[in-house]
Amino acid sequence: MDAPLQLLAKVVQGHGVASGRAADSPYPQGSIAMQMPFFKALGLDLTDCWSGTLNLSIAPHSWSLLRADYCFEHLAWTALHPPETFSFLRLQLRWQDRLVAAWLYHPHPETKAAHHQSGSVMEIIAPRMEGLGYGDTVTILLPAHALLIH
Repeated sequence: MDAPLQLLAKVVQGHGVASGRAADSPYPQGSIAMQMPFFKALGLDLTDCWSGTLNLSIAPHSWSLLRADYCFEHLAWTALHPPETFSFLRLQLRWQDRLVAAWLYHPHPETKAAHHQSGSVMEIIAPRMEGLGYGDTVTILLPAHALLIH
């Protein structure tokens, strides 16, 4: 097995739509909470994860997904906009003395209606990591052949 790719990333603030924290979010309970039942029905159970995203910046680099563990195409999870395509990649986060199993959550930009992320930001779905906050640095460990780093 190949050695995992290790990326240093900084926790940054997101739009607040995934978690429902944004005052102007069209999804008061958050988009992730609304999407989770659809993902589960398609074989990806995220119930052990927090229903929001952890936004990790690898700036000045950007990334492209080459291989996903799951891809759900044209998923109609809301009536507010057309169906979206989502990919997920298993990974691990290392922070302090913890190693946490998590998922790269990748709503494909070409199907996403709004709330686009910078090309340097990875949205991660993970269990809640108490004490982790904006500005903290984590290490992302993932299969080396799954991402292209620019």
